[in-house]
Amino acid sequence: MNTKEIMDVAIKLAGISEVPADSGIQVEGKNIKKILIGVDMETPELLLGKELGVDLVISHHPNSDSARINFHQVMDRQIDKMVEYGVPINKAQKVLAKRKAEVALNTHVSNYDRASSAARLLEIPFMNIHLPADIIGENILQKHLDEYTADKPKVTCGDIVDALKEIPVYRDAVAGPVIRVGSESSYAGKVIVLFAGGTNGGTDVFKSYFEAGVGTIVCMHVPDGVRKAIAEQNIGNVIVAGHMASDSLGLNKIVEALQEKGVVVQKMAGIL
Repeated sequence: MNTKEIMDVAIKLAGISEVPADSGIQVEGKNIKKILIGVDMETPELLLGKELGVDLVISHHPNSDSARINFHQVMDRQIDKMVEYGVPINKAQKVLAKRKAEVALNTHVSNYDRASSAARLLEIPFMNIHLPADIIGENILQKHLDEYTADKPKVTCGDIVDALKEIPVYRDAVAGPVIRVGSESSYAGKVIVLFAGGTNGGTDVFKSYFEAGVGTIVCMHVPDGVRKAIAEQNIGNVIVAGHMASDSLGLNKIVEALQEKGVVVQKMAGIL
């Protein structure tokens, strides 16, 4: 396989038609038979990959080049998600704008060439797959929770945590599911999984979901400032499923698909 074919596998699994702005091939490669993949792969992991004799290193998080600088562009997917759950499109755009601008500002000043230049010097193919893996994981978990909550009008946040722990990566994770806003006895109401959209949308985005009728948001992570603001609003619950476990959910599906094509894949750096 080559790097484009590997990216195509992820895109197809995610059900999208093109490479998103937060994913990319930093150093192209072909005749790839052995891969090292992890959630965060930078210079140390590239050196390890070289030592292990792999043909390609794959990072999940966008640490390099245009995938890092243009990371904020994939956040517009959150607008479509909000609209799907009843938020007016004009409101969705406005509540996302502040957080999107913050992300664009932060990534613009980052050292985007650090890891990719190391890959070029080491002459090792390097790429990252972010949004496709997040979409896959979001779809898997939403389906699982929809089935779990069906015909259960009084399902609680404690029940949702139990449902998450039915999935091995959440059950076995050191940093597993935690209720950050609400309690075990809080009624969950309508449950939505928010994994795919670049990063956390922030207080205003969460509030818009709650005002549209969502009862509980399940996410990978939540900043403390957002957690405090949502708790003060007192209109919804937030369950943090766990960052590495949630990233692993989608990445493992991509790994399985590559293994089915005969590629040897070694997981590390956060993939459970």
